[in-house]
Amino acid sequence: MDINNIRIAVIGLGYVGLPLMVEFAKKYPTLGFDINSERIRQLKDGIDLTLEVSKAELAEAKLGEYSYNPSELKKSNIYIVTVPTPIDEQKNPDLKPLKMACEIVGDNLKENDIVIFESTVYPGATEEYCAPILESKSGLKLNESFFLGYSPERINPGDKKHRLTGIVKVTSGSTKKIAELIDRLYSSIIPAGTYLANSIKVAEAAKVIENTQRDLNIALVNELCIIFNKMNIDTEEVLEAAGTKWNFLPFRPGLVGGHCISVDPYYLTYKSEQLGYHPEVILAGRKINDGMGKFVSERIILDMLRKGIDISMSKILIMGFSFKENCPDLRNTKVIDIFNFLKQYTPNIDVYDPWVNVDEASREFDIKITTKPQINTYDAIVITVAHSKFKEMGINVIREMAKENHIIFDVKYLFSKSENLSRL
Repeated sequence: MDINNIRIAVIGLGYVGLPLMVEFAKKYPTLGFDINSERIRQLKDGIDLTLEVSKAELAEAKLGEYSYNPSELKKSNIYIVTVPTPIDEQKNPDLKPLKMACEIVGDNLKENDIVIFESTVYPGATEEYCAPILESKSGLKLNESFFLGYSPERINPGDKKHRLTGIVKVTSGSTKKIAELIDRLYSSIIPAGTYLANSIKVAEAAKVIENTQRDLNIALVNELCIIFNKMNIDTEEVLEAAGTKWNFLPFRPGLVGGHCISVDPYYLTYKSEQLGYHPEVILAGRKINDGMGKFVSERIILDMLRKGIDISMSKILIMGFSFKENCPDLRNTKVIDIFNFLKQYTPNIDVYDPWVNVDEASREFDIKITTKPQINTYDAIVITVAHSKFKEMGINVIREMAKENHIIFDVKYLFSKSENLSRL
């Protein structure tokens, strides 16, 4: 396939797919496909509710088109799949979105087409799970009449510094020739460069361990926080002291949510257990991080009791509901754990987050987002997300929203300890 004669289709226009589609559409004819017709309508109007791509940036994708009609995919010869890969209630991979994407692509696959996956999966999934679906739906044979690639996404939602074109892209392909073509394709839009992995499985494994490593580092700090709490030692003071050594890693305790760090380790452990090995370190880290919502909530309740606050009659304000700062992404937010725990003690809980979509929060979590917290109202204020807007408000403005006898629990160390705040 001539790289100058390609037509790309990006399947899934979320936080990952849309920025990728926009970059490709600056150089190649590119179709952005999503089954959500409302999402397609918004993008055609220059609106991206994920806030990852501005209206001006969308306008720069001059070779781009948008569609929710699967038949439009037929004119493409390179398909890039960027659908979500979540976990189910049993913490097992939920591959339904991936399966649907493979079926849609398979129905449109033609001789010599290439399918590249960016969705995070367990090592082996592209060739062992996706390929058979593509073969079954298309009637074509892998590495004879169509080819595969894998290039793991490294998008960091809400991060305006580390964006797609500034992050080295890992690439791979199902044959040496296809791998080199895929690498050239990504190199043409990624100034930061590419890294051509030796196989698809290596690229899949590289992606899944990136977030597993980070998850374990945070889990260690979270466990230290729990221990130091029992010792009545300030965790941040310990970390600041230890951080004076040049090679100490600057992780902080907190909630671990989102679509990557809190999910990817389960993809690796799922495959490992299929092969007869039960991971201990990885799952131990996941157990600690999954339990931090409960730990934080218990600390909040204890601090309220120490202040003589009647919890059953109290009113609480939670500041922040997205899974991370300066981002509207609600996927797998762990703030919901705190909300649900505190709800057992008092029904009077307001949630304030100027970033999130009010309708999405209501639809996904049945929570009504408060647009403007009241003054002199709250017995406890819990800062759960380090939005810059909260920092800009200042602690004095936040304190004005509290009653005379109150606690402010700063989960994210957003303000100085000298402000007389409760912290992890």
